[in-house]
Amino acid sequence: MFSIKAGGFCGSDSARAVNVVEALQEFWQMKQSRGADLKNGALVVYEMVPSNSPPYVCYVTLPGGSLNVVEALQEFWQMKQSRGADLKNGALVVYEMVPSNSPPYVCYVTLPGGSCFGSFQFCPTKAEARRSAAKIALMNSVFNEHPSRRITDEFIEKSVSEALASFNGNREEADNPNTGIGAFRFMLESNKGKSMLEFQELMTVFQLLHWNGSLKAMRERQCSRQEVLAHYSHRALDDDIRNQMAMDWVNREQNSPGALSRELASTERELDEARLAGKELRFHKEKKDILMLAAGQLGSVHSSNC
Repeated sequence: MFSIKAGGFCGSDSARAVNVVEALQEFWQMKQSRGADLKNGALVVYEMVPSNSPPYVCYVTLPGGSLNVVEALQEFWQMKQSRGADLKNGALVVYEMVPSNSPPYVCYVTLPGGSCFGSFQFCPTKAEARRSAAKIALMNSVFNEHPSRRITDEFIEKSVSEALASFNGNREEADNPNTGIGAFRFMLESNKGKSMLEFQELMTVFQLLHWNGSLKAMRERQCSRQEVLAHYSHRALDDDIRNQMAMDWVNREQNSPGALSRELASTERELDEARLAGKELRFHKEKKDILMLAAGQLGSVHSSNC
């Protein structure tokens, strides 16, 4: 067996985040169900170091020896594919290192469905950055399989009620797809049965359309919310969408010099903050990639004019 210690400063006796604990246990149970030779069973054992004040320390003992998180993450998605998961682009997990000649090194990992996570610790080597990214992606991948992460009727009602309370809305708004809350309900109901990661992957398209000003432009062309939702709900985020958004930013930069660099600086800060917090990153990462694409297109325009 193999023991590891919790990393980072733990300011309460909940040194083990509940979702990570459940995800880790479910992963080892999955390995056992697939025939892994776990002589002492699949139980993950935690041991708190006695202390009355922070920082608190917790040790975790894994059932089957040290865990290669990079291999485990790939194995997990291959297992999902073998069980019939609809992975249009296959089960390959893709890693992307941020170019750097010195630490800390940063690595992003994109899952087969499109979700993105990044290294969330100080990583002195590229290999450690890759492992850090794989670690947070594996925990989210496994926890995403939990029944509580599925969109159900109960989940929809609770989410809509919370949205109404947050925005002081009324029940009639929730039943009208042309209102913001009604559109939110429509999206949830259209994705009933899907996991939260799958839903987030879809919502990324609409987040980008909102950020880029495309949704506002569609409203000005008298497109209803329902028409927009129906169209983009079945369209994957592809190079055509990215190139069109990049061209929009090229036009903004030409009309307002400096707009592109300001937006890129803001986006990079948001991306770093979200990465270090262990959050899902696709929206922030796609924004950065689109802005970098725009910068490249802008450079090509300037070169051709010389």
